[in-house]
Order: sequence, then structure tokens, then C-alpha cells
Amino acid sequence: MSKDYNYDHYKSVPDPASNVNFKKKKPKLIAVVDEDNCTGCQVCVPFCPVDCIEPVPKEKYDIPIPPVQVRHDECIGCQICAKACTALTWDAIRMIKTEEFEEIYDTEVSG
Repeated sequence: MSKDYNYDHYKSVPDPASNVNFKKKKPKLIAVVDEDNCTGCQVCVPFCPVDCIEPVPKEKYDIPIPPVQVRHDECIGCQICAKACTALTWDAIRMIKTEEFEEIYDTEVSG
């Protein structure tokens, strides 16, 4: 017996980017980790829908549990990591307007 399944509910899910690390448009906000306030617990990591949060290389601080960092060229500005950090840990991630981020860090965010 064969069943006909209706997959119309998938139509609202956007197609993934054809190139990894490529965003279709520049985000309005960028996540920035306050490394002095981050405990390195990595609670935010599983919440990131684009998997752009990683531990800082141990060589940078030479401490047992390094803080995390956001790969800004991949961040989509969804704010989920900041909300998870605030709700579950230390409030070490803040969202900055993209224009302000580009000015502070003298870089351009792709998109």
C-alpha cells in the first residue's frame, strides 16, 4: 500500500546557499563575543543555525578553557546566540549594527 505524502510545508524553507560561507545579503546585525566575559562554556554553539561559532585558538590565551569567537564573515545576524548566552549563561555576546561593526573593526562584512 502506497501513501501519497504532501510536502507543501517545505516550500517555506529557503534553499541553502550554493557556496559555503556565502550569504545572500548583508545582515543588519553582527554577533560579537566579549572574550573577557565569555567563560568558554560553548552553550551558544549548538544554537547557531549557520555554525559560525568556535573556540578561540588555545595559543591566544594559554588557558584551559578558551572563550568562543564568531566567524563574522558567516554570521547572519539572527541573534539566537546572544539570546541563548543571556538566558543560559553570562551575557557575553552582543549584537552590533553591521555599519558600526565595519567601522570599529575596519572591515567589510560580505553579503
